[in-house]
Amino acid sequence: MALFLLGRRFFTCRADINMTAVHAYCSSVASGRQRVNGVDLYYEQTGRGRHAVLLLPGALGSTKTDFGPQLKSLNKELFTVVGWDPRGYGQSRPPDRDFPSDFFERDAKDAVDLMKTLGFSKFSLLGWSDGGITALVAAARNPNLINKMVVWGSNAFISQQDLKLYEAVRDVSKWSVRMRQPMEEVYGAEVFAKTWEAWVDGIAQFAHKPEGSICLELLPLISCPTLIIHGEKDPMVPSFHPQHLLQHIKGSRLHLMPEGKHNLHLKYADEFNKLVEDFLQQ
Repeated sequence: MALFLLGRRFFTCRADINMTAVHAYCSSVASGRQRVNGVDLYYEQTGRGRHAVLLLPGALGSTKTDFGPQLKSLNKELFTVVGWDPRGYGQSRPPDRDFPSDFFERDAKDAVDLMKTLGFSKFSLLGWSDGGITALVAAARNPNLINKMVVWGSNAFISQQDLKLYEAVRDVSKWSVRMRQPMEEVYGAEVFAKTWEAWVDGIAQFAHKPEGSICLELLPLISCPTLIIHGEKDPMVPSFHPQHLLQHIKGSRLHLMPEGKHNLHLKYADEFNKLVEDFLQQ
């Protein structure tokens, strides 16, 4: 859930990237749209490393709101970093976002097919919150394509405790201006409020499935090295969720950040980026 956001960045270096419908709108990030599964998906790409990495944003999130410090500071010699806006989010509109029962599966297919369209035969996943759930699905469904995976602020099932947390944030008019503003800049106040309510209903539907499963049955299918990061002060993701992932993803490891909240990759970007770079290089 992309409740805490960052919308400002951009820097300097060349964008030597040759792609369809791409323009370099700053000197280090190339942006463009690719037609994937019937929709035009917006993405940004930076770096020239051999190790490709896809950033997967949280609910209603986008490259612009969710991953500024990663696009800026992940090692551009080692990694080629791609951020994207899932269909109906950010600049991947139209279409308007909807939340059918398979929306995580749909996002996972879109994400993988986007990377294949961009010419990446194997890549790693960095997934935050809803993006982490999408990454779990993508890794389970595409074991031969995924190199490594990092997920944080994510869950594979919905508990009654989770439902209460989601209902508590349903009404965005009760959010602080600081929390609302980045999303309202992307969507406008009315569309943001409407889409957020639709997301709350969309995520809540999983509570009616056996064991509240979003993707419980897929966790044993994940074979790539997986790093789970959890902020111990995360107000939206109870600690039993990363523990469950650790227990059910073979060979995974868990790193706890004692002061981390839901947006730990933004608030503690230097620590997070180093942790990720070290893991991806191992």
